[in-house]
Amino acid sequence: MAQKPLDMGYDVNINYELNDRALFSVEEAIDIADELKIDVHELINGARVLDFGVKARGGLDAGIMLGSICMSNLGDVFISHREIGDITCPHVNVSSDHPVAACLLSQYAGWSINVDQYFAMGSGPMRAAAVVEPLFDKLKFREKANTVVGVLESHQLPTEKVARFIAEKTNVEPDDVVLAVAPASSLAGSIQVVARSVETAMHQLLELGFDLDHIESAVGTAPLPPIAADPLTGIGWTNDAILYGARVNLWVSCEDTVLEEIGPKVPANSSEKFGQPFMMLFEEAGRDFYKLDPSLFSPAVVTFHNLSTGKTFQFGEVRPDILKQSFGW
Repeated sequence: MAQKPLDMGYDVNINYELNDRALFSVEEAIDIADELKIDVHELINGARVLDFGVKARGGLDAGIMLGSICMSNLGDVFISHREIGDITCPHVNVSSDHPVAACLLSQYAGWSINVDQYFAMGSGPMRAAAVVEPLFDKLKFREKANTVVGVLESHQLPTEKVARFIAEKTNVEPDDVVLAVAPASSLAGSIQVVARSVETAMHQLLELGFDLDHIESAVGTAPLPPIAADPLTGIGWTNDAILYGARVNLWVSCEDTVLEEIGPKVPANSSEKFGQPFMMLFEEAGRDFYKLDPSLFSPAVVTFHNLSTGKTFQFGEVRPDILKQSFGW
């Protein structure tokens, strides 16, 4: 499979084949669909749809699988219990030794899919074949894939037109499109969204101009909120889990002065809007994501471990009080 490798020093020699990596998990999910409590459909044009939470029930294992697919199997996702403030609750944990590829080239929900009144936030490695986002120009990456795998955050299943649109953008036939779908108001969908703790830190660093070559490995954790009864509430709760509860550790190699300068700008409390539940901010913005302060979309706490100097720098704060207000705990 021909593709242009990532133009970054520490892993420039790795031929990621992101869509092939994700397809491995897709085939496994299809084989154990009943165990995962997911449904598999084939559209008229041959595209395959894996329902992880729209009409299917889904579950914890489905959410973990969905998170792995979204990261092209370049990250591990698992559930644990830990404390946040005086609350003990489930947390979604994620780790990766290839966070640029796993989180930015794959997991980041940077492709807005809007076809005939169907809307979804698109993530997964299909984005690397579509390259419709400026992010791929910044990272100098493009993938030519035989089969593309996408993850759609939506409360509706995609139609043949949606699959055809994605096929055209990714230069494949519709029967070479695989789409995994779940809303944030489902168990699997909620896990998949909350597994983005590292991704939000990585994207914030990209926007701040940090040299991503410096980042070697990453670990993140965020509380799993209650499962909402409707998609809008689900979006609010999963965002609050990241903004006010996520903690990310990054292992980097650079000058300490770089971290001292950029570190305070990374966590969510660098935003003037930090301190209110996401749904309040979303309503103030007229339910328009693009009117929200971009610096808000980041973990609550980011810790840098400098492999070059042995020093550790931590920035940000968790806010259990806001999580209690948001989740009704």
